[in-house]
Amino acid sequence: MTKLSCLATATAVASLLLIGAASAQTAAPAKTEATKTETKAPAEKKAEKPRTAASLECSKEADAKGLHGKERRKFRAECKKTAAAKAK
Repeated sequence: MTKLSCLATATAVASLLLIGAASAQTAAPAKTEATKTETKAPAEKKAEKPRTAASLECSKEADAKGLHGKERRKFRAECKKTAAAKAK
């Protein structure tokens, strides 16, 4: 009786493992054209707005100072404001 119960348990465990492996091998859904165009949209928006000379200069200054993150954004914002004020 013990052999029969061990055999039944082993068979049940093996079948559960095989079912899990078989269900994990399902094919990935195909990508549609809509998702491809949606992912390209942000890149196209960036291409529409070229960076100004003031923006590039402020980026170079921030690089020279070694600024990153919030400090860099704050520095560039102030730098561009002063550049715009000088241009007027």
